[in-house]
Amino acid sequence: MFGIKGVHHVTAITSSAEKNYQFFTYTLGMRLVKKTVNQDDIQTYHLFFADDKGSPGTDMTFFDFPNIPKGLHGTNEIYQTSFRVPSDAALDYWVKRFDRLNVVHSGIQEQFGKRVLPFVDFDDQQYQLISDENNKGVEAGTPWQKGPIPLEYAITGLGPVFVRVSNIDYFKEMLMNVLEFREIAQEGDLYLFEVGEGGNGAQVIVEYNTVLPMARQGYGTVHHAAFRVEDREAIDHWTERMAQFGYQSSGFIDRFFFGSLYTRVAPQILFELATDGPGFMGDEPYETLGESLSLPPFFESKREQIEGLVRPIDTVRSNIDFKKE
Repeated sequence: MFGIKGVHHVTAITSSAEKNYQFFTYTLGMRLVKKTVNQDDIQTYHLFFADDKGSPGTDMTFFDFPNIPKGLHGTNEIYQTSFRVPSDAALDYWVKRFDRLNVVHSGIQEQFGKRVLPFVDFDDQQYQLISDENNKGVEAGTPWQKGPIPLEYAITGLGPVFVRVSNIDYFKEMLMNVLEFREIAQEGDLYLFEVGEGGNGAQVIVEYNTVLPMARQGYGTVHHAAFRVEDREAIDHWTERMAQFGYQSSGFIDRFFFGSLYTRVAPQILFELATDGPGFMGDEPYETLGESLSLPPFFESKREQIEGLVRPIDTVRSNIDFKKE
């Protein structure tokens, strides 16, 4: 009832909200379901890209912090985000698409018995596509119906989240004893964990690495990873459980689109637990999701101030007839 159900979202940092919007919309074919601001830093955009309906477990989100320096990849960071696609054949499609659009990628590889395609964006943010062929567990989302990607190849949600750590024993104990993940496989220095129903949508891959320097957060890196829980009651349960194990947490925070709990699970690694609802459909029509600046009710009185702080970004897509190719 209170258990973690899978990956909820991953939040990263971009150098440019405009380029980020272009890349995720026109290259990756993910739907911008919410254009809002960082509730802790209202001069900063917070963009949510997800499936057609903004389903939990499908959204990659970005902060656009003004004047932040480039991050440094290394150990002790959440360093790569996976996106699910329906089949192995979909990866072949994406190789051709990436080649045509000059997206840097590493070619199709195998990882824990699944085919994957690692790639990066303009900020050197690390991603991979992962095939759902023969995958079991948490269901995938619904591809963006009016996007530029043929539906049989389109991204349907988030896959395994990658974490790189210098203290594997500590991190394994935290994942398994505190968060109730299960270790199910190991390949060299990579350890595969899953939770709930399991499968690509409920997995964390941990790399043990003592060679790389300490990561430094900035644009091109992940800010935090969030995992799904059912509701406020579950958040309260996890607040108590974290305290029992000696972890400090934020307690319940109302983000309007979902409820949250934050805790730092290791040096520089921030995890969030987030509720499945209310979701992104409450304040905008389905047809025009993400096209206007959306603010939670507790920020509406500051709308004029906020609109003066963030530069306008044109995110209107409802009038575009994308050619699927």
